[in-house]
Amino acid sequence: MNLTNKQDFNGLKKFQKSIKKVFFYRVCGTGMGAAACLLKEKGYDVQGGDTNYYPPMSTYLESTGIPLFKLDQIDQAFLKTFDLIVVGNVIPNGGPDALMIEELGVKFASFPTAIGALVLSDVNVIGIAGTHGKTTTTFLATQVFEKLGTNPGYLIGGVMEERPSSRLGSGKYFFIESDEYDSAYFEKISKFRSYSLDNLILTSLEFDHADIFNSVEDIKNQFRAALPHISKTMIMSADYIASLELFNEFTDGDKNRWIKYGEKSEIGPKILETNEFGSRFQLKFNKEEFTFETNLIGRHNILNLSSVILYALTEGFKQAEIQAAIKHLQMVKRRQEVRGTYKGALIVDDFAHHPRAVDLTLDGIITQYPTRKVHVIMEPNSATARSAIFQKEFTESLDKATSVIFTKPTRPTSVKNVGDLDIYKIIDSVKASGRPGCVVGNLVELMVEIEKLATPENLILILSNGTCLGLWESEFVKSLKT
Repeated sequence: MNLTNKQDFNGLKKFQKSIKKVFFYRVCGTGMGAAACLLKEKGYDVQGGDTNYYPPMSTYLESTGIPLFKLDQIDQAFLKTFDLIVVGNVIPNGGPDALMIEELGVKFASFPTAIGALVLSDVNVIGIAGTHGKTTTTFLATQVFEKLGTNPGYLIGGVMEERPSSRLGSGKYFFIESDEYDSAYFEKISKFRSYSLDNLILTSLEFDHADIFNSVEDIKNQFRAALPHISKTMIMSADYIASLELFNEFTDGDKNRWIKYGEKSEIGPKILETNEFGSRFQLKFNKEEFTFETNLIGRHNILNLSSVILYALTEGFKQAEIQAAIKHLQMVKRRQEVRGTYKGALIVDDFAHHPRAVDLTLDGIITQYPTRKVHVIMEPNSATARSAIFQKEFTESLDKATSVIFTKPTRPTSVKNVGDLDIYKIIDSVKASGRPGCVVGNLVELMVEIEKLATPENLILILSNGTCLGLWESEFVKSLKT
């Protein structure tokens, strides 16, 4: 490995004024594409390349005017014309792409380092981190602070209706989804460690990403490295043991900057009323009680929104202003997204692929649609979800479903020293409770089961961070009525 030209945050800051022309290598990923657009908005000459281009990111990139290339159309001479190459996390160590980039003699960096040093180092950054709710909470924060009139910047790792995935904003507030996954093959630290965070909202913290972390303690170590550098507000969930442990480690003599919220905190939120139209809930802040109403439904959504409200309160915004800003909020695509109806059955798409997220999502859907029977289709797609790590937890998280269909994983887990998730054992447990359950191995079998459920009293909740055996790329989508 030749890392002579690899740039860390300090190195990139040093050469910042000499960098004009930037190439994003594997630009079509969600984070890479959003980062490329931020640098372009900042004034850099940005171009990008990838092996293939897929909507929605390809469409988004094309709309920005960023020149895009297939990687087989460019050569080393072309890449040597750039001042910086931003390397996507999909590039493996020791592969031909990595070796070629290392030998170019051109400075290269990960996208977290690039935006941290070139975009975020001189703005007020609010990192939104956690095992669950990062994308949703970042989008909620962006909407709320837009309605508060602050023109915030943002970077969101998801697709929103009629808005880009990133925007520079005015600089007073920049909300960034701050995930714990590592940054690049040459930078094995969590992305948020390079984001120049001034503030932190930590929605949740438990074990995940078993393909790169061995324990929740490994994840906590990434936060331990970042927390001493956060100079302003820190808002942290009290509902998770790991986050409480971090809170207790870092609040000695500095408790005024820390806010501990959640169902296990005096601050709340305390949900007072909920129905299919929205929620009314209460928060305590600085010894005052505040009541709010929103169109959002489900404990997880109210918890996520509460962290945003608390940050707004710390910034001096008044209850009436915040109430007006949260009354009607949108959700990110693939988060409790109603895709339409199929022969009368309501089809809902959600990204949940961790047992806690499955439980909270199912709880929210049941609350929102109390007259429907909720049938779950679950695709264990991520490395952790395909592993046996959460065997018991997945079984318990599906207890409230009317029926359960599992898709058979197309590949074994990549988590080391752990077996695969036994989906047949989970289905046996479902059947033992008197509920229908089955496993399907392909799209044809899946459609047979969907046809059985396609009646107006049913809601089909599809839980996957992938395509669900190709369902979302099939003719099924065209047959949905919206």
